[in-house]
Amino acid sequence: MRLFYFLLLILPLLTAAPHTAHAGHITDYRALREPVADRSGRALWAIRSFMEEGVPHRLVVDPATLQSFDLPAADLVPRREGEAGFYATRLGRAVKRHTAPPYRLQNGGATRAETAADGFFLTVDLCPSKRPFERELFEAAETLCRGAAVPVAVMVTGLWLETHPEEVAYLKGEVAAGRLAVTWVNHSWHHHYDPKVPLSENFLLAPGTDLRSEVLQLEQELLARGLVPSPFFRFPGLVSGAAAMNLLAELSLVPIGADAWLAKGEQPRRGSFILVHGNGNEPKGIKLALPLLKGTAVRLLPLPAAFAD
Repeated sequence: MRLFYFLLLILPLLTAAPHTAHAGHITDYRALREPVADRSGRALWAIRSFMEEGVPHRLVVDPATLQSFDLPAADLVPRREGEAGFYATRLGRAVKRHTAPPYRLQNGGATRAETAADGFFLTVDLCPSKRPFERELFEAAETLCRGAAVPVAVMVTGLWLETHPEEVAYLKGEVAAGRLAVTWVNHSWHHHYDPKVPLSENFLLAPGTDLRSEVLQLEQELLARGLVPSPFFRFPGLVSGAAAMNLLAELSLVPIGADAWLAKGEQPRRGSFILVHGNGNEPKGIKLALPLLKGTAVRLLPLPAAFAD
């Protein structure tokens, strides 16, 4: 009987422990920009350094493919290349081009494919929300390419990530099963919004906002869950300013806007960045997206394919 009551007391702790411990594995997180190569000799750029379970790691990006990887630092060797070498790469050119002035208050950065793209780019925002997850959206996307993973960019916030473990597990499961190919895009940690405040003082432009923390805290949380952050960032509300753009440039990130926010009546064209909310906050966008995704002529493309070589 004593054992029974003991188990009742510790069971909640045991079931919570894996998440707590796993989330605490990422420490000493900092930004950098260092040219490195992996064991195969592939040229990469390390953009973050951190400790993962006490082992030095790097978040690295292949500047040619725009794919990112979490690799042990011991698997990397330094390359001799200066800062100019970064901006000569596909990644560096995209960062420089899309964080440069003039700065728009809304929808700054890349808003559609830079080249003639034979398809669309589906971007799904997961802002903080208590409403049901739009699983039907992802299921509809998966039907477009049976037998192959369907590319989708998921713009995730930290508060959503923390409060939706089952939905995160679902997305990870779809990736593991080869049905989805997710590009994990940073959408800030808090996604602050006050409907009574003008845009110039709202979202990440709200006074007192720690821009760097909003970006880096989310990356750490993704890595703690075994998800690798991409070199892309979407501003909450698509609202930004000079300081925010300069920070993204420093952090080697490409800002992603949209030219087809469906709930606002914007019509997608070939090469469009389609914006919908998968967090239940914008049912109008989902209502418009589902018929589009169930069409026979729709082809979804991975977000890195939107940027010129």
